[in-house]
This record gives sequence, structure tokens and C-alpha cells, in this order.
Amino acid sequence: MAGSDSAAQPSVTDQQDLVDALVTMSFVTIAMLSRIAAEHDLSLTQLRVLAILRDRRAQMSELADYLGLDKSTISGLVDRAQQRGLLQRASSPLDGRRVEVFLSADGAALADLGAAQIAAALAPITSALSQAESQRLTTLLDRMLAVGRHRTAGQKSP
Repeated sequence: MAGSDSAAQPSVTDQQDLVDALVTMSFVTIAMLSRIAAEHDLSLTQLRVLAILRDRRAQMSELADYLGLDKSTISGLVDRAQQRGLLQRASSPLDGRRVEVFLSADGAALADLGAAQIAAALAPITSALSQAESQRLTTLLDRMLAVGRHRTAGQKSP
């Protein structure tokens, strides 16, 4: 049984190789995201906000938690995006004391354009995988991200 347990666990070298590959891929992805954000005069965090709000409305506190930022930082970020006409705020229909943030029409158009540009920029890398490999990688990354979200829930970034 011990042999099957050790076969299921990656070796230290395998773990280091995985970490190196994840970090390198994150560098490539962040560089590409930063370039696309800059093309639209956005910061990387502003691009993240547009991506987060593409399919939802969020309370300010939820947005702060999701990004790992404090509420005052989110307030300024949302203020600047609202001044550019990318975001709107409204009282929550469920609780009028809460404020929700959502994309304006211009913000939605920019978020869709950004998503298309991101997909195109990543296509040379992602096309190296077969459909089955792509689905498997997506499943594995989703599992890793779920663990990461669970462990960091409520923590703020440094």
C-alpha cells in the first residue's frame, strides 16, 4: 500500500517542476494581460475588475474580497472607472443599503473586446493542447483554484 500512496503523491522534483511551470506560465499570462490592459489605458487591476463584472453585479465588499484589496482602494478604483464611463453603481434591489457595481454599456463592450483579445493572445499557447488535454488542464486548474480560493477567502493581498 505504501507504494501506491507514494505513486499518488508527486516527488519533490515533480512538485518543483510543477511550481516552476505554473510560475513561468503566470509570468507569460500576466505580461500578455498587462500589454492588453495598457492598450486600453487600463491597469491590470482595472482589467481584472472588467473581467469579474462581465457576467455579474457585485457589492463593493465582494469586489474588494475577490481582488484582495481594502474597501478604500476599491472605492477609488471604481470611482475612476465610473468617471471613464466603464462602471455604474446602484443600490442593491435586495438591500437598498448596499451598493452594487456593474458594467456600463461601454464597460461591457470593452470587457468583451478584452476577452476576445486575451483569447487571441493565448491561442498560440493553448492550441498546443488537444481538446482532451485542454479539458483535463481546465479541470485540474479549476480544482487548484478552488483550493486556493478556499484558503485565501477573506485574506487581503500584501
